[in-house]
Amino acid sequence: MIFAIRPVELTDYDDLRPLMDPRDPEPKAREVFAQLLGDDRWAIIGAYRDDVAVGYVAAQDYGPHLRHGDFHRTVRMHDLIITESERGNGAGTQLLNAAIEWARGRARYVEWQAHETRSAPFYTKLGYTGLACPQPDYPTFTVDLRPEHQ
Repeated sequence: MIFAIRPVELTDYDDLRPLMDPRDPEPKAREVFAQLLGDDRWAIIGAYRDDVAVGYVAAQDYGPHLRHGDFHRTVRMHDLIITESERGNGAGTQLLNAAIEWARGRARYVEWQAHETRSAPFYTKLGYTGLACPQPDYPTFTVDLRPEHQ
């Protein structure tokens, strides 16, 4: 299934809030959402069916590495969440690809952690391999964006 994939707008907040489950109460949660939408170090991209947001991905460019500059620049994917009714229909794959494309040309790596039973199987099915990290229930996935690794 093809979803419309586009940057999230402030007007999408009410559709996305149940998926985000922000810890901040209103209006602070809406203020943080608006602040991140306006920050070019963040990509918040939504999947839409009939103009209704059914999921989103949020990724953050961590900027240059202190010792290695842009050589180790990393984009961290914080969230990739799809409504239960749309899971398995391709929105997650489209959002992951959109986050990777956003990171390409600005970073060397995209990385994220995923719960070993709830989320990691999705990424494994797409061909990504999770590696052990300090949180044993959350393997780390990394995409090397250098052309020779594509």
